Amino acid sequence: MNSENSKSLADNAESPVDPLLERQVQRLIEVQTYLRWMFDAFLWLTVGTASIWALRSDIELWIAAFTWVAVRMTLIYNRIPMMGIGLCVAMTMATLVWQSSIILFGVSPSEKRSLINQVKKIQATGTKHLLWRWVCEEKI
Repeated sequence: MNSENSKSLADNAESPVDPLLERQVQRLIEVQTYLRWMFDAFLWLTVGTASIWALRSDIELWIAAFTWVAVRMTLIYNRIPMMGIGLCVAMTMATLVWQSSIILFGVSPSEKRSLINQVKKIQATGTKHLLWRWVCEEKI
């Protein structure tokens, strides 16, 4: 390899990032993951439970004799409970897809820049920020 190729490779390579900042970004991703799952659990415990309770007679009918007509009638006549269950399922699926994409493909460069900016804002705010304890505080 000649010196021109090595110089262009060095220019294209990402600049080395501070290892402390890398750890803090990783912790921020973990905190975001936990918060998303906690929000999903909260939705299922409130909206999901209320929606399933409102549909208990229809669910009993589905268990006795499941037909697509019964599902269609439930959708038509019980829109609010079905929207509640749809919201819970949609948020759970969104969290699963988000977490799976991070596990399988890693964090995209644009998302990484955004996370680094979030960590810097947390650092600038200091101990007054709600996430400072979990993201920036170094445990011995």
